[in-house]
Amino acid sequence: MTDTVLVTYGTTNGSTAEIAEAVADTLREGGLTARALPARSVTSVAPYDAVVVGGGLYAGRWHKDARWFVRRHRAQLAHTPVWLFSSGPLDSSAADRDIPPVRGVRRTMDRLDARGHVTFGGCLKEGAEGRIAKMIVSSGKGGDFRDFDAVEKWAKGIADSLNQRDHA
Repeated sequence: MTDTVLVTYGTTNGSTAEIAEAVADTLREGGLTARALPARSVTSVAPYDAVVVGGGLYAGRWHKDARWFVRRHRAQLAHTPVWLFSSGPLDSSAADRDIPPVRGVRRTMDRLDARGHVTFGGCLKEGAEGRIAKMIVSSGKGGDFRDFDAVEKWAKGIADSLNQRDHA
């Protein structure tokens, strides 16, 4: 059996979407069928054997589309293997140490009995949307702090977990 995995995300400026695409690519390399889709476009999780949900962090909260997705699909997600990721620190802290999930994501993990969570560095570049994002970039505190090697390693762990389940 080949598991079908949904990798869904909430993003404002696209950097979380790029992380989700990298996760989906790694899952496919691991022999799984994976689709990366914006959280707001997903109408059902029924076709999927597992779900990865990611959200950008904004002022200590997960992106609204990621929060909406888990609320809307909570009943089905409670019976599905789920992993969560956050993206956001605009510094090297995510590469230097494990960053625990923010409070709302921790509650989501507990409610869904999520298999895991990781926080990846964020990315905020010139042209970012939003007043606060523009202020951050203009103050010189933007940049790309994503570690795609770490993203790949984490996604390989998910693929290994799902593949082991299939062979158990």
